[in-house]
Amino acid sequence: MTLLTGALALGCILSLLSLGVFVSFRICQAVDLTADGAFGLGAAVMAVLLLAGCPPLLASLGAVLAGAGAGVLTGAMHTRLGVSAVLSGVLTSTALYSVSLMVMGSGNLPLAGAGRAAPTLLLVLPIALGAALLLDLFLHTELGLALRASGRNPPMARAAAVHVDRMLVMGFAVANGLAGGAGALLAQYEGFANIQMGTGAFVTGLGGVLVGEALSDRRSLHRAIIAVVAGTLLFRLLISGAIRLGLHPSALKLVTAALVLMALTGSRWVRARNAAFHRA
Repeated sequence: MTLLTGALALGCILSLLSLGVFVSFRICQAVDLTADGAFGLGAAVMAVLLLAGCPPLLASLGAVLAGAGAGVLTGAMHTRLGVSAVLSGVLTSTALYSVSLMVMGSGNLPLAGAGRAAPTLLLVLPIALGAALLLDLFLHTELGLALRASGRNPPMARAAAVHVDRMLVMGFAVANGLAGGAGALLAQYEGFANIQMGTGAFVTGLGGVLVGEALSDRRSLHRAIIAVVAGTLLFRLLISGAIRLGLHPSALKLVTAALVLMALTGSRWVRARNAAFHRA
């Protein structure tokens, strides 16, 4: 039972990361690798602020803003300097590695004595569902619709007087703000911040998105967002099950990559099956 609740709690925390990847990957139609750096930066900022005596809520807000700032930097490189989204994300994440080190002052920062309360399933589940609800509400506002149009069809959005570049920068900010928030929660949950925490964050978030898409037909944005949360929970349960069966920790990233590949092919199969069904 402890393993199950731990997996679900971790899945709820990482669902914020998956929601961020969903925004960049599906809404902005971009592969934004900034998530790796924003996740680690969020953990670093959270740890430093907690140790400085900042209340957890304000520390979490600081982590979210730090992640959003990283997204703005990536978006600016992409839209203003003409650098591809992938390369912009790589450059930002590379820079954020050093930034996180400078913020923490070392590669590992324990939270012992910070007066923190470790997040539990009863706390992180409402946070995950609340983030999904707020994201859904935002994407149905006029600003959110402009963002969706900018990602899906930039020429049409420009014809409708939408400033596409600004919308994409905002989309990157939202995506990486969520990633920073996830990093902050994980630092509290684990009891420390480590410089390696963000490694593979994008792939982990993508796994949650793809597993969710395999569970949903994606025709409804409401269903797609809820499916991301459900997919992340299932993804973490699968990994926890593999650990329970004796998976060596050194093979964890290998299994994660294999599960993402399976989810990718599975989601494509589901889309092809649904397309064939509707044609029939």
